[in-house]
Amino acid sequence: MEVEDVKISRKKPIYPVGSGLFKYLKLYQRDGKLPMSYFDLLNFQETVPVMDKLGNDTFWETPLYPPHLQDQLYYGLKIIYAQLKASGNTRIVEHKIIDRIEYCAFGNTRPFRIRIINRLNDVYDYFYVKQADASRIYGLELEEIMSPNQVNYIYDRDTLVEEHIVGIPGDLFSKGRMHTPDYNQTRIAKEFVKFNERCIISLLGDMRAYNFVMQITPDFDDFQFRIRAIDFDQQFFEGNPKVYMPQFFKENFPYVKLSMEHLTEKTVSQYQQEERSSIVHRVRSERHRIKDLRDASKTQQLSTEENIKQLREGYAVFYENEHYHKCRTMTDIVELNVKNVIRQVKL
Repeated sequence: MEVEDVKISRKKPIYPVGSGLFKYLKLYQRDGKLPMSYFDLLNFQETVPVMDKLGNDTFWETPLYPPHLQDQLYYGLKIIYAQLKASGNTRIVEHKIIDRIEYCAFGNTRPFRIRIINRLNDVYDYFYVKQADASRIYGLELEEIMSPNQVNYIYDRDTLVEEHIVGIPGDLFSKGRMHTPDYNQTRIAKEFVKFNERCIISLLGDMRAYNFVMQITPDFDDFQFRIRAIDFDQQFFEGNPKVYMPQFFKENFPYVKLSMEHLTEKTVSQYQQEERSSIVHRVRSERHRIKDLRDASKTQQLSTEENIKQLREGYAVFYENEHYHKCRTMTDIVELNVKNVIRQVKL
């Protein structure tokens, strides 16, 4: 494995949800009627930087709203939380309050992060309100279908509401917790190899360490690890194949180094094969859903012709497969990736 400074587009365009994707979201009950939109939250007058415990800039800001508008927003956000968590049952928010709203102008979808607290016991939770982007929605759906993870979100016109994904940010884990004595280093390396394979197949890009989290589960005799993506903005947009291979990002070097130290070429191949087999099982069980998702993408712009051409040529070389030259869309490339995985598993 090697690492390098892979270049990412500074600003990916927001692709609106097309009619095909809208019908898909309605069919699979991902749509909803929200009491407020993303753009309502943009009506702030100024912001205050949010600093971490050590006084470092987090790139999040606290927007300041007029008192009357803040009350309306807080009420609407509580209703949205009830829709996200309990199908709209507002009893779950009777004792909850919106603690704070934070805004990040750094991301493509310029998200708002909402912290909600149960005032009876101070237990808190987060959720996100973002500008709806078709690329991101396809990423969330492919994560649901092709990974071992479930995702929970609601779409309504220009607004996307997402559940918070719990875990230790990948960059913080690699700096402070990766070498904890009780942790099996081989298990961590194994998970990174599997995560890398999932990204390559599903075309989930820009998985630098701060765009995924590490989830740690104590087992009866060891700890289990799972890497989960938390940012889907770069779902099959870029043309450079290495964007979809986490192993090449310099931010992920600690994971690459760990893999090189604890895994052999044979075990890496074994773990890649295990992940491909898991993907095949998931795709077969969700074959109707993935077909509907593919059909929804046919009339949906998700990248540029230049990027599609560059990526299909890059994957043709990477997999030594001339069939990639026939792909006309990013979802064609994903479909061919999956077909190739199915053929490999059968061998």
